[in-house]
Amino acid sequence: MSSPTTVSTVTADGRETAGAPQPDVPAGVPRVLARCRDLVRPSLSAAIGRLHPWPGEMAAFSLGWCEVGGAPADGSYEGKGLRQTLAVLCAEAVGAPGESAVPGAVAVELVHTFSLLHDDIMDGDGTRRQRETVWKAYGTGPAVLAGDALFALAVQTLAETPGPQGTAAVGRLSGTLSDLVRGQAEDLLFAGRPWTGPGAVRTDEYRSMAELKTGTLLGCSAALGALLGGAPARTVATLDRAGRHLGVAFQAVDDLLGIWGDPAVTGKPVYSDLRQRKKTYPVLAALGGDGPRSGELAALLNSPLPLDGDGAVRAAALVEACGGRAATLDEARRHLDAARACLRSVPLVPRAAREIEALLGFLLHRRV
Repeated sequence: MSSPTTVSTVTADGRETAGAPQPDVPAGVPRVLARCRDLVRPSLSAAIGRLHPWPGEMAAFSLGWCEVGGAPADGSYEGKGLRQTLAVLCAEAVGAPGESAVPGAVAVELVHTFSLLHDDIMDGDGTRRQRETVWKAYGTGPAVLAGDALFALAVQTLAETPGPQGTAAVGRLSGTLSDLVRGQAEDLLFAGRPWTGPGAVRTDEYRSMAELKTGTLLGCSAALGALLGGAPARTVATLDRAGRHLGVAFQAVDDLLGIWGDPAVTGKPVYSDLRQRKKTYPVLAALGGDGPRSGELAALLNSPLPLDGDGAVRAAALVEACGGRAATLDEARRHLDAARACLRSVPLVPRAAREIEALLGFLLHRRV
């Protein structure tokens, strides 16, 4: 069941809420996220404590636990913990205690943090969650080192999990890491391709990249929870597919927020992705038409002049007028529906399944 939730900003689905109640935002999701974070946090903290103190501090900074220098943070910079939550809920969904998924939840959170550290360097992003990124705060070399440390620690965490599930979990995580690298490589290569013409990035190519870069880790989160919970192979594979669909939807919402998100919430300038001329789903979908507005948008994107001020406002208006915003929201909804279909195709514990489905709906309306 849902209850009204007040949201005073532009939601990812494009609605101006201005404090209006949003009855379709599932109730209880923040409590589920907090419950799963609290379950995983001691083991995650212990894992970070095994690192050398310097990269350990950078890791804690990235997780929102401390300030530069190691002083405790107030908690406002912590992420949602989506991946660790998904691992715990999928273990519970196959009838196992959430504790069984903790090694997998720790591993995916470490990999996610590692990927953010390196992504911020590659993308040149100076802020995340309303404060400096690790490379800005500590330097590029130290941030790379901290990312490498987290990568190694994630594999070590699963390798030390006793029983045959631990060995299978390491194999699954290794495949996920390979997919992440492939997805990031494609994303970087997209930047050098033209906006229009035969070499332009197509929306189906972008979707494939998003599944690798974002979906594969969410799929791994779900699969590890089920695997460590003792689920049969078919259930593990199906939950992996559900997570991958969720990842594509998550990336679509991210793309909406990258253009229309509230800077006070995202910590990035309004029209941030447009200003940086990132090839995101809304822009690619908008350029897919052949009308005059698509041509005007292409001309703006190809211009050597900075895309800021009135230019960014006009570009955002053209993306919306050409259907890019609506197409991206449709993309997110399609993949959330596909994720739900996966969940309903295997036997799951009803309460945990409902919590996972509520989490899917929550992501469509998230602000950051």
